[in-house]
Amino acid sequence: MAAERILVIDDSPTIVRVVQLVLTKAGFQVESAADGEAGLAAARAHRPDVILLDFVMPKMNGYQVCRELAADPALREIPVVLMSAKGDQVGERFVKVMGIVDYITKPFSPEAITAVVQHTIGKYVMGSDSETGRAAAVAPVEVADGGAARARGLAALRSHVTELVAARVAALFALADAADGSGDRDARVPTDAAAIADTVRSALTDEALDGVVAGLDPSVFDGESLRGDLRVIPLAEILQLLDHQEQSGVLSVTRNNASIEVYFRRGRIDQALGRGLPEDLLLGRYIVDGELMPRSAFDAFVASAPSAGRLIGEQLVRLGHLSASDRQAALGKQTAELVYEALRWRYGSFRFVAGLEAPAPVVEAALELDVEALLMEGFRRVDEWHLIERAIADFELVFLRNEDAVAQMGRGRLTREELAVLELVNGKNSVKDIVRKSRMGSFEVSKMLYRLLSIKLVRRRVLPVAV
Repeated sequence: MAAERILVIDDSPTIVRVVQLVLTKAGFQVESAADGEAGLAAARAHRPDVILLDFVMPKMNGYQVCRELAADPALREIPVVLMSAKGDQVGERFVKVMGIVDYITKPFSPEAITAVVQHTIGKYVMGSDSETGRAAAVAPVEVADGGAARARGLAALRSHVTELVAARVAALFALADAADGSGDRDARVPTDAAAIADTVRSALTDEALDGVVAGLDPSVFDGESLRGDLRVIPLAEILQLLDHQEQSGVLSVTRNNASIEVYFRRGRIDQALGRGLPEDLLLGRYIVDGELMPRSAFDAFVASAPSAGRLIGEQLVRLGHLSASDRQAALGKQTAELVYEALRWRYGSFRFVAGLEAPAPVVEAALELDVEALLMEGFRRVDEWHLIERAIADFELVFLRNEDAVAQMGRGRLTREELAVLELVNGKNSVKDIVRKSRMGSFEVSKMLYRLLSIKLVRRRVLPVAV
């Protein structure tokens, strides 16, 4: 059976990209529409098996789309899964009418959206449902996973080797027969390409091919596999490609004087390392933020630590200041933040070298981070960054507190992080200064400043114009 068709109707590019990434990898065909009108047109052009529908959208909201679907005899039987944010007022009565069979609350995990779609397919498309009487099918949904991907890879390898060997052996037999002229050959020995192919294929079992693949030296394949411009190919697409192909090697992303190296092993990220980046992306921040070590103790260690070629995390573990598991947790957080940083770069270059041996610290770290999960959070942050950058385009900007507004609103309604940023807004500190003094990340500080700007507790300092 062909892969089931899923239609995603949502005005958020983040949600669309995430759902497409997750469900395509799970074996579904995914189409998308940015609003209700476009969604209805897409459903009429290519009838989907399931519709994932946002509740709050421009032009037509989720309720209006459902009403149109219910009024169309060709579309009314399509199961609809509603996607709503926590603050949306979606009542249970609405969920149970007009084709809505399930709902999921944003933000959701890759596992959650996959499970909801699989359940809906199994119950309403391939299975029987007592309420709707939809026809049943016997085969369950087959979900793609790492094992299935490897099995498909081995099958493709087997077919390719079989065709090459069979064609070559058959040609050799033909030449031998022509030279001999007798045609006196054991009838049990296959001589035509099809029969030889069957013999070769039966010998190339998964176990045999696994042994061949495992015995290959990755260094044989060393060399540049991909190179490009981030303005032409977004980094997210490269990460998805390396994930889907279960690649091993190093992806280098460069912008100006900054660079980030992401080490892949069989499609998962073992670690990322950065150069020329802000201090808030250094490992120490994640050690302190994770309360793995007091700030004063960490600062004292940095001031006195030897720098004889050892990474600071390695030194902390070796000297007993940090456990190996705590270092691993900090490295995982740092690696994720480095990937998020690279995802927001709108220009720069990338280069992937397959099979390149990772440095010893990367091999030891072996974080095995899931690309899908990183992309989901990364897409969300990129969307937020683009919104924030409209108000805070330059980290040299200086802000002032609106003291009257702060007094009127009261500080009790602000989070601890917002209060920390607000205290550093004094008409002198730039955004860069606030990042450095708060010891928070640039993304977090920018997000707090954007919120404080939105509720008018701070304003930009306007410098006098020189005449």
